Amino acid sequence: MAKAYERIADDIREQIRAGQLPPGERLPAETSLADQYGRSVPTIREALRLLRDEGLIEKQHGRGTFVRQARTAVLRTNLRHQWEKDRAREPEQRRAATGATEHDTGLTVNDLVFHAAYQETKASKDIAEAFGVPEGTAMVERTYRTRYAAERAPFALVTSYLVRDMVAENPALLDAANEPWPGGTQNQLFTLGIELDRIEERVTARPPTPEEAEELELPHGTALILLRKTSYDTNGRVVELSDIALPGDRTEMTFTTSLERW
Repeated sequence: MAKAYERIADDIREQIRAGQLPPGERLPAETSLADQYGRSVPTIREALRLLRDEGLIEKQHGRGTFVRQARTAVLRTNLRHQWEKDRAREPEQRRAATGATEHDTGLTVNDLVFHAAYQETKASKDIAEAFGVPEGTAMVERTYRTRYAAERAPFALVTSYLVRDMVAENPALLDAANEPWPGGTQNQLFTLGIELDRIEERVTARPPTPEEAEELELPHGTALILLRKTSYDTNGRVVELSDIALPGDRTEMTFTTSLERW
């Protein structure tokens, strides 16, 4: 038999799903809910904790508890890489009209808020092994945050690495002021005469750190999807690596594998 707090959570959950408690609606105070359900405040708190863990409600400091607004979903497929390659050589006006985030979310350029930061750093052992360069090699580390203007949390936490000596041939690639770059990384590499041959993506998952959970506004108990994207040129050289942390509550990843016919 369900416990009292579970039955209360079931009732509130049903109201949310039926639209009786719409997104953004403030729930009654805990004392009011205790009177409504004829239970103690600790029992109400247990019910609300259950709903928070499910991502249905959120507590806003100093304001109360609210039905959680659904975040914009991201559909990321491996077909995006060919789409990015096809547009890498298009005229700048066409490249600037849309980007990968718009491709994955259905939003437009004007819907988005974009931030990029660059810094020079030295390759850690992990990064050096991935690129096949000596540890301590000068790298350009780029961090990206893109969000829907109507929301506070970014779609993902992105850190990208390039070998500094490789991209220094085009000084524009060392300056974050040139972001957002029309056509993204594939066009940046194209300006250096580099063509991508393949992209490998390794997917893992883990609990978020407190800082990651706060920045992405993750419900309690939500996992991070970790994606390491490694880009190889036509000579088999690693030319770019990205570590991407994606929120598990609003990201769908789909992989399509075309098979040769017999």
